[in-house]
Amino acid sequence: MLNNYPLLTIVIFIPLAACLLLLPLWSRASIAKPVAFGIAAVELVLAGWLYFSWQSLAGAPARLPGYLLLEDASWIPSFGIRYTLGLDGISLLMVMLTSFTFCGALAVSWNSIKERVVLFLTLMLIMEAGIMGVFLSLDLALFYLFWEIMLIPMFFLIGVWGHGRKIYSTIKFFLFTMFGSLLMLLAIIALHLLHAAQSGVVTFALHDLLHTQLPFNTQLWLFAAFFLAFAIKFPLFPLHTWLPDAHTDAPTAGSVVLAGLLLKTGSYGLIRFGYPLFPLAAQAFTPLFYTLALIGIFYASLVAFAQEDMKRLIAYSSIGHMGYVAIGIAAWDPVALSGSILQMANHGVTTGALFCLIGMLDERAHTRDIAAFGGLWGKIPLWSFFFLIFSLTSMGLPGLNSFVGEFLILAGTIKQSPLVVVLSFIGIILPLIYMVRLVQEVLFQKERQTLVLLDLDLREIAILAVLLLLDIWVGVHPAPLLDMIHLPVQLLIGGAP
Repeated sequence: MLNNYPLLTIVIFIPLAACLLLLPLWSRASIAKPVAFGIAAVELVLAGWLYFSWQSLAGAPARLPGYLLLEDASWIPSFGIRYTLGLDGISLLMVMLTSFTFCGALAVSWNSIKERVVLFLTLMLIMEAGIMGVFLSLDLALFYLFWEIMLIPMFFLIGVWGHGRKIYSTIKFFLFTMFGSLLMLLAIIALHLLHAAQSGVVTFALHDLLHTQLPFNTQLWLFAAFFLAFAIKFPLFPLHTWLPDAHTDAPTAGSVVLAGLLLKTGSYGLIRFGYPLFPLAAQAFTPLFYTLALIGIFYASLVAFAQEDMKRLIAYSSIGHMGYVAIGIAAWDPVALSGSILQMANHGVTTGALFCLIGMLDERAHTRDIAAFGGLWGKIPLWSFFFLIFSLTSMGLPGLNSFVGEFLILAGTIKQSPLVVVLSFIGIILPLIYMVRLVQEVLFQKERQTLVLLDLDLREIAILAVLLLLDIWVGVHPAPLLDMIHLPVQLLIGGAP
């Protein structure tokens, strides 16, 4: 029955339609907040419904192998642009992560955003629609449209509601992302024209462009453009410099979405578009991909150890954790790729939780400097408990979600490159150093300043408790998610989109 309804269109456009509901509430923030959160909750319910229905959908006849739902309609026929959306296990996991992350981001910003509240909520909903579109698009022109839509709200979130050097961070974020996006646009147009010259068919459809026969040198140039755009969003060393500034100066909700979702659009783009479209070039780039990922892991860990701002430290840790995702993709092995996809979701949950915790502490103490804290375990035990657990998760403690993803990445990569795995394992030790230092100084060190702090309230406990349950569930029983992405991963490795 689900195939008879445009569920994917509904998932994308419900947040956009909700923006119209917020317009009459421009000066009534107390009403607009529950309305926006209700819309995000509806998205979460739809994502949950799709998750619990995926096995029945997988058993239905599919127009494309591995896809649970597909929507296709002509949009701009003169240019061969179609409105094509598809949902497989990988994109379903990303849709679930997106809907969950936006619920958490809106909940954590409930009291912290006090100015231009309705504009903030509107931008958040527009960004949710754009990110959903990125994860569901199977037409390159449509994908690029949603890719640009998701970036514009983040630009304003940092510039309007950020703090510190917010204008500098906003401009830096804009320049990096737009440079990569323009290169990708040129590559998309070039691929479109090459396919049309070769086949006589004018199209931007991914499944048609996969059959384009390209010389190796042409593949190299086109893949390089895609790779650069996605590597900036990843971010890979040395294209990472925009991320710590953006995280540091963004509001808490912006940091949660940035870490939880925007970074994942880069890794998802490589998995869905970059590698399938240009397999020979991707294989040739593998040594470079490994090298950049490993440099990023070691560099980010060393720089994180030197940070005094907790938020900036976690921002650098994100670069290191995403380096492992990059290694799993570069290996292009079923086990390693499954680990990378799972780790994308794991990182979104764990790092999002840490940014939530730091934002909650910043609201109370009005500082994020590590040197300002100490002895918080005895002052705010609930906050300290959650901070300790999520820090352990970030370190890859067995029984929690990050361990599963990293283990699968290394287990799959060792067949392709044992040296990379050895170096990666050394890199796993480095987060233990800076995270143990962070936990020790903030929670158990002697109090440096006299701070009067309130512990978590019920809203904050609820947010963190749900995140913790997800961490434990995936850490103890990852099989349902791995089963969901198994077939799409097999098809990708075999050459299907």
